[in-house]
Amino acid sequence: MADNLSDTLKKLKITAVDRTDDSLEGCLDCLLQALAQNNMETSEKIQGSGILQLFASLLVPQSSCTAKVANIIAEIAKNEFMRIPCVDAGLISPLVQLLNSKDQEVLLQTGRALGNICYDSHEGRSAVDQAGGAQIVIDHLRSLCSKTDPANEKLLTVFCGMLMNYSNENDSLQAQLINMGVIPTLVKLLGIHCQNAALTEMCLVAFGNLAELESSKEQFASTNIAEELVKLFKKQIDHDKREMVFEVLAPLAENDAIKLQLVEAGLVECLLEIVQQKVDSDKEEDIAELKTASDLMVLLLLGDESMQKLFEGGKGNVFQRVLSWIPSNNHQLQLAGALAIANFARNDGNCIHMVDNGIVEKLMDLLDRHVEDGNVTVQHAALSALRNLAIPVVNKAKMLSAGVTEAVLKFLKSEMPPVQFKLLGTLRMLIDAQAEAAEQLGKNVKLVERLVEWCEAKDHAGVMGESNRLLSALIRHSKSKDVIKTIVQSGGIKHLVTMATSEHVIMQNEALVALALIAALELGTAEKDLESAKLVQILHTLLADERSAPEIKYNSMVLICALMGSESLHKEVQDLAFLDVVSKLRSHENKSVAQQASLTEQRLAVES
Repeated sequence: MADNLSDTLKKLKITAVDRTDDSLEGCLDCLLQALAQNNMETSEKIQGSGILQLFASLLVPQSSCTAKVANIIAEIAKNEFMRIPCVDAGLISPLVQLLNSKDQEVLLQTGRALGNICYDSHEGRSAVDQAGGAQIVIDHLRSLCSKTDPANEKLLTVFCGMLMNYSNENDSLQAQLINMGVIPTLVKLLGIHCQNAALTEMCLVAFGNLAELESSKEQFASTNIAEELVKLFKKQIDHDKREMVFEVLAPLAENDAIKLQLVEAGLVECLLEIVQQKVDSDKEEDIAELKTASDLMVLLLLGDESMQKLFEGGKGNVFQRVLSWIPSNNHQLQLAGALAIANFARNDGNCIHMVDNGIVEKLMDLLDRHVEDGNVTVQHAALSALRNLAIPVVNKAKMLSAGVTEAVLKFLKSEMPPVQFKLLGTLRMLIDAQAEAAEQLGKNVKLVERLVEWCEAKDHAGVMGESNRLLSALIRHSKSKDVIKTIVQSGGIKHLVTMATSEHVIMQNEALVALALIAALELGTAEKDLESAKLVQILHTLLADERSAPEIKYNSMVLICALMGSESLHKEVQDLAFLDVVSKLRSHENKSVAQQASLTEQRLAVES
């Protein structure tokens, strides 16, 4: 065979120059046979013989051997080491020219050759890009789209594959295809050729690649992709095929317009059916599919319109089914159920309806099942749902009397920052304008000590911020001396003073209001801590800084006046020449700030 191959290559060199088609065809057949028997070895010999350069001259539209030459190139380009040599031999330009041929076999083999050369090859893709190959292929897809004969479907499959290899994991080439309008064409292909498994698969892989790109979402949204994918999904019995559709659905469903289209096309019903079928199975692939289906369900609920459509005033079949996931014994369903409730709880109307219909008790039962060595993701999701439900004013008292604070406080010992973060947020929402609850929590020494500890969680900015905000909220909403004493005894004052220097105005403000209440109600108890935290110097800086927001200046002056009742703090105020800073603020453009400056100035002048 080896000698035979060497002879063929020698002979090919001569016949390629003479262009005698018959003997040329014999040589090409011989090469194809050799490649079929041992592709790698034959390819190495072809490269060593220097024959590649000759192929460029054989790729002419009018020759009867052209399809065979393109076929040989397609075969040798299956080997990674042959792709750059094919580019260097100048084969790309003549191959791209052949894409204008009317001969179906030539088009097929040329598409294969270019697709294989592009596979995982930057050089191959660049050369095809420069020769303008992508546009010609897209034009072919458009013009051949509606022909359903087997030969045409085979060609369409090869062309889709070529575009996929050309653009795979290359953002700029994917963007180029999108700008050329490939998406509507592929969606149309999928609709017309949904019976052809190979072509459908190619379309799905192409969608999967393109859907990752943000710029593709708008184009997808303007097609009937949702309808086509749901139709295709319903037909799939095979797990692997369904998984392929899932891989396209997930990135597309990140777009709100497409979320709504998928809901309208009936995807949710399909997902609920999968959940029902797989919930009791312990087969690995079924567990994976249950997770994918329930995750996708939660993702669809992230869109405001799609979520509201599925909520249907709390009467919807989907909402009811999702509710039934929460008491299930399957962790994945518990998680998806709690996340879905958190997503439904994104407007007051939904939240009020759900609380009135007993959702809080279901979530508390779920949390109860996860107190000891519980599933962290389920804890986090259930707390997220409770936090959202606690936002409407009318829900707070109902949730407090249902015992939500007690249920949440069981997780105070958690060492998981995501759980800590949601726990803090839930408590903060619950006590908003609820004086009695704020006082009860603020006198809970264990809670306050844990908050003070978390105020130092420098590695977890979210937990640190929420702890500070809850400390401040306990004081602001309770206005209770006992709460202030508990916070002073637990070492919380310094954190509230630091919070007044936060980069977030809302947090600065919350800190200043809490500190003013401390100064008004329990100045004697807090005096030493306020001194050692350098509160007076911080207030001077806030008032002198032109960038401080008007409400920060206003509340800083209110606080200065409140501090005058302490001898040592009063002395600090005098030493820092506050009068200069305050008198400048009398002409501030904000009326409230200007008025407070006049009052503060009078107070400082009298006390000096």
